[in-house]
Amino acid sequence: MAEDMALPATEDTAEVTLTICTTCKRDGVDPEATRPGALLMAALSDASLPAGVTVRGVECLSACKRGCAMVLTGGDTRWSYIYGDLAPETHVDDILAGAAAYAATTDGLVPWRERPQVFRKQSIARIPPITFPCKDETP
Repeated sequence: MAEDMALPATEDTAEVTLTICTTCKRDGVDPEATRPGALLMAALSDASLPAGVTVRGVECLSACKRGCAMVLTGGDTRWSYIYGDLAPETHVDDILAGAAAYAATTDGLVPWRERPQVFRKQSIARIPPITFPCKDETP
């Protein structure tokens, strides 16, 4: 398998990271063919990334039933998102538009109608920022 890889951001310090599962595959894909996750990583690597966004590949995100999968993160103050069922042939422009909208926020919360369709319909999970206050469960 390929080693985890990262591409430099368009600025010296990227605030937003797209993490792509390079080993993701989908049902019906030839097991000997290049994995769709690797194709998605290659397509994003060749694309013009929004300012402040970097892309990196990892070997597994444990979202095998929802491949191709990716994670959108933005430091300690933004919500993170896991997306699945992505297609390298059709979703690259939407991923880039969604990443740009996300990068323009301070908390990672892009209004629903401003998100690309793929970010509205193919979300697996939303993860609170590490700085998000927890509700106290004690009375």
